[in-house]
Amino acid sequence: MNLRLTLNVWRQKNRDDAGAMRTYTVAANSHMSFLEMLDVLNQDLIQKGEDPIAFEHDCREGICGSCNLVIDGKPHGPWKGTTVCQLHMRAFQDGATITIEPWRAKAFPVIKDLVVDRSAFDRVIAAGGYVSVGTGAPRDANEILIGKADADEAFEYATCIGCGACVAACKNASAMLFVAAKFAHLQKLPQGRVESDRRALAMVEQMDREGFGGCTNQYECEATCPKEISVQSIAMLNKAWRRAALLEKPATAGGGEA
Repeated sequence: MNLRLTLNVWRQKNRDDAGAMRTYTVAANSHMSFLEMLDVLNQDLIQKGEDPIAFEHDCREGICGSCNLVIDGKPHGPWKGTTVCQLHMRAFQDGATITIEPWRAKAFPVIKDLVVDRSAFDRVIAAGGYVSVGTGAPRDANEILIGKADADEAFEYATCIGCGACVAACKNASAMLFVAAKFAHLQKLPQGRVESDRRALAMVEQMDREGFGGCTNQYECEATCPKEISVQSIAMLNKAWRRAALLEKPATAGGGEA
């Protein structure tokens, strides 16, 4: 089915520009993905000699997490458990007006139009979201016994694609679901538990340093996460952080104690 749509799109030249909403009309097809619809709009703008709308994308398969858009007030749009690149235009009616904005968070400054700087996530991972060489010599994977329940739970948390929808949905712009998922998938595995205390302290400290808000347990993050990651990971991180804080473990980058 052919669609005639009105788009209210956030346009911002750079970080210093105040930015404003601009209105466009576009002809699309219900079989298109949302990003393909934006491609069509950009082609129209280029043909008119106008600056195309900058938006981020890569895999277009729901894997990379870069297609970060707020659509009609909802991160990633109206479909639950779906990234923008997997959202199709059949989700909208002919004649609809759609509002498209970037993530809104102090820690995610707008670079241009709909593109934001999410390097704060990278710095949180660099602070402790890894297993360091300080955990010992490598062993054959088949020698490490991991229960199926732990393996399944670790995989569930590891599906986090770092898109930032949890931050965009939270009224406090909290990154707790992202940080907790990255912590929890290592916590469920023997290799990750060795540095649990150091990791919990370092990642939370870096998260706070980046300017993310605090978690008030209202679960917007879980509701909007395209991978539907459970807030149980946040409980796991909080428990580990409290233990580490009580033991006064140093939040250093080297290998921590068990």
